[in-house]
Amino acid sequence: MNGTVSIFLFGKKYQVPCDLTIMSAMEYAGYQLVKGCGCRSGVCGACTTLYRIEGDSALKCCLACQTKVQNNMYIAAFPAFPFEKQVYDWQTVTPSEATIKQLFPSVDTCIGCGACDKICPLGLPVKQYIACAKAGDFAKCAEMSFACVMCGACASRCPVNVPQPQIAMLARRLFGLQMHLKNDQPSVKLDDFTYELNCLLSMSTDELRALYEAREIE
Repeated sequence: MNGTVSIFLFGKKYQVPCDLTIMSAMEYAGYQLVKGCGCRSGVCGACTTLYRIEGDSALKCCLACQTKVQNNMYIAAFPAFPFEKQVYDWQTVTPSEATIKQLFPSVDTCIGCGACDKICPLGLPVKQYIACAKAGDFAKCAEMSFACVMCGACASRCPVNVPQPQIAMLARRLFGLQMHLKNDQPSVKLDDFTYELNCLLSMSTDELRALYEAREIE
């Protein structure tokens, strides 16, 4: 068939159009995606997927909604599993090296193996921004982890169970808090956005979807 490729979903072979993403190809093949489909726009990390191309031993990680199918692609869903989380009040915790180590003591056990870098579906420098967090450099950690979609793939590969996504989230929160206090900006009130909220509430689902897809991503 012209314009099609062979893919394997959970071990079963399917012929699908070559211009589809993995997620669209799964639906084309008849799978009803109830879980693991999320935003479908590459920002939520819910559709983390593993795949391997026939003849290539490398196991790769990607977001199914953003990655196009390839011929002889063997595809498997990334398993969802819990990893270390901490409950804290980000408005009161102190932006310091001690805070990171108190909330996430496993950060001190990082051996710098780089397994987290290799599996990240977005190719982020996970090992480097964890080192920045460990040193208390929240600004650098926040900048380097900004595109993280919290999929948890890095945590799944860590041999010492460092919860990289949670540490990066804390760093971004603390850095944002630091900038807020430094600039002495007034607190944002819900009333300031009443008009915008009412406009959104009056839109149809199609209008909201079009607005979301046309948004600017920094």
